[in-house]
Amino acid sequence: MTTPRPVSPQDRARLDAMKKSWEQRRQIKERLDKIKHKIAVYSGKGGVGKTTVAVNMAVMLAQQHHRVGILDADIDCPNVVRALKIDQRARLENGTFYPAERWGVQVMSTAFFQEKEDEAIIFRGPMIHNTLLQFLQMTDWGDLDYLVTDMSPGTSDSALTIMQTLPVDGFVVVTSPQELAMVDALRSINMIKKLNMRILGVVENFSGDFFGTGGGEALAKKAEVPYLGKLEMRKDYRDDSKPTVLASKSVHKDYEALVAKVKDLLAVPAAT
Repeated sequence: MTTPRPVSPQDRARLDAMKKSWEQRRQIKERLDKIKHKIAVYSGKGGVGKTTVAVNMAVMLAQQHHRVGILDADIDCPNVVRALKIDQRARLENGTFYPAERWGVQVMSTAFFQEKEDEAIIFRGPMIHNTLLQFLQMTDWGDLDYLVTDMSPGTSDSALTIMQTLPVDGFVVVTSPQELAMVDALRSINMIKKLNMRILGVVENFSGDFFGTGGGEALAKKAEVPYLGKLEMRKDYRDDSKPTVLASKSVHKDYEALVAKVKDLLAVPAAT
């Protein structure tokens, strides 16, 4: 009769890590099972208005009497709280995050945990990964119709964590009409495709005389994904006292059309 080999500290550590990972994924699934639709708003580079699109989409959905949340997944440069003019903080009680709310939209963001808004959040990749996992695992959203994730731009750690952990129903890719923005947006589209996830389509932001128009439609055609339309560059966005869909009839109309297209696409099962 052979004597069982004693478990080494290294084996024990690996086993504990596996158990922790399994429990974390179980808790994430439990949280997300209460959410009907999960949309990610994504861009290849910063500065194309990704957060503006995510915020106005979420507020438009709330205006249509849906239960909506935003996960600010841009961990080191969180802007959703400022964009929504939220004057309260999310709460952490007994190991659970309870989102703050404004304009009918629940919000979770690292901005709630900064002492000063201009404080630099200096995180390496593993810290960004762990923070996102904690938000997914520990946030009590309740029952939502839509969770909109404002992703960080680019194709590195934060985007990869969301794609590998959050079962996103579809990505809205934001670009501006300029060539460099479209090149980076195409990189993001190709990342989504490599991970076999669904692209709802491309939306062209900042469209008009200043930056041009038509780039988003050309990109969608090249990438063979749906074109969701263009969002005009309007002076109405200067009023930042509230989300612009609430302050401008023209912007409201733009986002009403965008959200209608997204809803129609979500109603059609993804191709397998």
